[in-house]
Amino acid sequence: MSSVKRNNCSSVKETIERYKKANSDTSNASTVAEINAQHYQQEAAKLKQQITNLQNSNRTLVGDNITTMNHRELKQLEGRLDKGLGKIRARKNELLCAEIEYMQRRETELQNDNMYLKSKVAESERGLQTVNMMGSASTSEYVQNMIHYDPRNFLQFNIMHQPQYYPEQEDRKAFMSDER
Repeated sequence: MSSVKRNNCSSVKETIERYKKANSDTSNASTVAEINAQHYQQEAAKLKQQITNLQNSNRTLVGDNITTMNHRELKQLEGRLDKGLGKIRARKNELLCAEIEYMQRRETELQNDNMYLKSKVAESERGLQTVNMMGSASTSEYVQNMIHYDPRNFLQFNIMHQPQYYPEQEDRKAFMSDER
């Protein structure tokens, strides 16, 4: 029973303390607002000073304030500019190396594509020779048109002998007019 009284007693004391604190907070509300206003004014003054310093530093880096600088300040500026140039050169070299690596990979890919296309052309030529050996005129004419015109990439392999008419063009024109 005594523990219940102690708990009740402590909760009553806590309630009284909270009441006193709340009561004192409301009376000091204007003081808190004044303190906050002073804090923000000080913060604004600090930020204005930082802006002024940064603007002066920027003018110095651009070269506007050089005439007013002494020898020591000019040496410091020269050191900062040298460091900046070093960082710029390092970044430029990184980008160039990355570009070179990309171009080397691209070169390898293009060489592989070229080898693949050469093998396809050789395969087509072997197929043409096989058809020519068979002697079928209609099949031979069809295979020749296929060699001249590759619909996958629209490359013409035999530029010396270009057919005047592609049957695929008429099919494509008919298809396009049907869509409209």
